[in-house]
Amino acid sequence: MKKIVIASRESRLAMWQAEHIKARLEALYPELTVEILGMTTRGDQILDVTLSKIGGKGLFVKELEVAMLEGRADLAVHSMKDVPMHLPEGFALAAICEREDPRDALVSNRYASLAELPAGAVVGTASLRRESQIRARYPHLTVKPLRGNVQTRLAKLDAGEFDAIILAASGLKRLGLSGRIRTELAPSESLPSPGQGALGIEIRADRADLAELLAPLDHADTRDCVTAERALSRQLGGSCQVPLGGFATLSDDVLTLGGFVAHPDGSVMLTATASAPRGYADALGRAVAKRLVDDGAQQLVDAVLAGA
Repeated sequence: MKKIVIASRESRLAMWQAEHIKARLEALYPELTVEILGMTTRGDQILDVTLSKIGGKGLFVKELEVAMLEGRADLAVHSMKDVPMHLPEGFALAAICEREDPRDALVSNRYASLAELPAGAVVGTASLRRESQIRARYPHLTVKPLRGNVQTRLAKLDAGEFDAIILAASGLKRLGLSGRIRTELAPSESLPSPGQGALGIEIRADRADLAELLAPLDHADTRDCVTAERALSRQLGGSCQVPLGGFATLSDDVLTLGGFVAHPDGSVMLTATASAPRGYADALGRAVAKRLVDDGAQQLVDAVLAGA
């Protein structure tokens, strides 16, 4: 292989991610030419409606997959939290790269924590997962939808439309915007989305040559954690319409996974935690999902979807 093309969304964060993978590949293979094909996805075009109402996070990846099918690109770089739990037939995740900070971050020009926000203060987020947790813990706050790329969201905060907004800490740090973070929210306060903070590299499943080329970029610890998180979400039919979180940690080859399912208004929140050897990551995710189902998660999911 002399040249490969990376398909990427054209937002600043997505392009940073593609440039990061490009640099890593060029360092590994100096003889390889790596180009980036910037694309605008449907998820980037529709900004006045929440993702849960227009088809979910898959809207950020479909056009990139079409480019791979048509031979215009060889691989695509995604935030793992945006990758649907079921990949389309014919595609595979060749690598899951080492995770950045997986936590949610509070960004505010006036307040240092969610606890400081007064009654009626407006918090912006695009995520039902974040919204449900805020509503459950801080019912006196007003949560409003906030779409757009990182810069658009920050501009709306700075214009006074929100008292605070919640973003992924990883995105802010990758863009050199760590200074905007007032505080990182502990997973106990805001459990992350499955895969949050990790980058995934998607290829066509028939590209064994690319799978071999990308193997050095795969980070085993991150892959095991993300595998458990995604198995939990997949088992519960995870989508943008259902508030769901999953976050795994690894210590001494033992994975510990926490998960939750909630009603969007925060009135119901089911949680579960379990541990297993890292070789059983997928089974761990399914086990935590079963604990949630035993506590009524399926009925909750069905009720939320019926009312969506």
